[in-house]
Amino acid sequence: MSENTPIITFKDADILNGEATVIYSLDMEIYPSDFVYIVGKVGTGKTSIIRTMIAENKLKKGTGLVCDYDLLKIKSKDIPYLRRKMGVVFQDFQLLMDRTVEENLRFVLKATGWKNEDDMDNRIKEVLVAVGMELKAHKMPFQLSGGEQQRVAIARSLLNDPAVIIADEPTGNLDAETADGILRLLTKINIEKGTAIVMVTHNRQIFETYPGRVFECKNERCLEEGASTELEAAV
Repeated sequence: MSENTPIITFKDADILNGEATVIYSLDMEIYPSDFVYIVGKVGTGKTSIIRTMIAENKLKKGTGLVCDYDLLKIKSKDIPYLRRKMGVVFQDFQLLMDRTVEENLRFVLKATGWKNEDDMDNRIKEVLVAVGMELKAHKMPFQLSGGEQQRVAIARSLLNDPAVIIADEPTGNLDAETADGILRLLTKINIEKGTAIVMVTHNRQIFETYPGRVFECKNERCLEEGASTELEAAV
């Protein structure tokens, strides 16, 4: 994908939460290598935007193009293929607690069409090395700290070499020092791999410490802030 071609495009898009519109007329373009924050108070539509990106919420008005899929026209059978082009990281990790780290990652690879065991072994090792968890492959999730579980979740998001990682409050359950480590890791992935990052957060310190493009949700709109514009408190 060209650096000049957006991975994600919304134009005049209304964002729904259930049947209720929470964001009107969203305009947003996200390009390869972008690091984008979506910020705002609780209930302002941040998570609804990323649920729309992954086709969990329907788009009924406007334009929505994500990884070459038209969100207005996408069929249910195509949604898994859209999601294979993205990595998704959740606040609560969503690991399978009855399987080891390696088995968690292998499950995703098999579910997304990988067949060759050697290829899967190599890819699991690659992503665990990338997040500094190569020595924990045999561990069960409950044997890991919160920060370690989130690193595994990020490794999982990297398995299919996504164009973009969508992260919904990925540091929300972590202490400040651990959260900083996760942000450093996401920044490294963004810089070294050119993977776009779209991150929902209410933590002002994060986007002040790790600069990126910032979209603020407020008053049923989501608008990009200028680099020198002082945001209103998003906490």
